[in-house]
Order: sequence, then C-alpha cells, then structure tokens
Amino acid sequence: MHTPETEHETPGLGATVKSVSERASTLVRLELELAALELKRKVASLAVGIGLLVTTAVLMLFVLGFGLATIAAGIATALPWWASLLIVTGGLLLVAAVLGLLGVKAVKKGTPPVPEQAFEEAKRTSAALKGSNGRH
Repeated sequence: MHTPETEHETPGLGATVKSVSERASTLVRLELELAALELKRKVASLAVGIGLLVTTAVLMLFVLGFGLATIAAGIATALPWWASLLIVTGGLLLVAAVLGLLGVKAVKKGTPPVPEQAFEEAKRTSAALKGSNGRH
C-alpha cells in the first residue's frame, strides 16, 4: 500500500534515472583519470628507459674505443706504436667495408618498397575472376 512514508522512501523513476546517470558520469570521469595516470606513469617509465639506453650506447662507444686502444697497445709490445695503430685502423676499415657492402646489398634487395608478389597475385586473381565470369 502506498502511504506517505513509503513514497518518501522509494524515489521515483526520474530520480532513479538521474542517480544512475550521475553515477555513470562519475564512473566514466574516474576511469578517464585512471587512464591518464596510467599513461603518465608509462610515459615516465619509457623516458627513463630511453635515457638509460642512450647512456648505455654512449658508454659502449667508449668501451669500443678503449678495447681498440687495448688491442693497439698489445700489438705495440711487438711492433712500433705507429704500426700497431695502423693494423687496428686497417682492421676497422675492413670491418666497416664488409658491413657497408652488406648494408648496400640489403638496401638494394629492399628497394623499391613495393609488394611485387602481392601485385602479381592480385593480377592473377583478377584475371582468373574475369575468366570465370566470362564463362557464365
């Protein structure tokens, strides 16, 4: 039965819809805030990671230089300094030339960047479809 007390306890349809709408809006706002915080945390982590990797690359460049100097110093125990440095320089030149040739070969293999096999297959498929349509 409807009494004045029960009518105050149960909200009407409009109030319920408004309450659900407000809660949904709050939920969406909170989810957006959570997504923004998560994105900010991931970007900060990414920035730290990139910084560490760049530092590592710079240090590895120094390691390479010191390693080559060590090789030259080792050779210098048997030969004059100029000869040991010339040997290390020649070795570096040889490695650079091989890597350069491999790089040029890879670039030539990849250019032009056109999917030739896919185009050829598309032409064959188109020709096959035209041929089958002409038979009907």
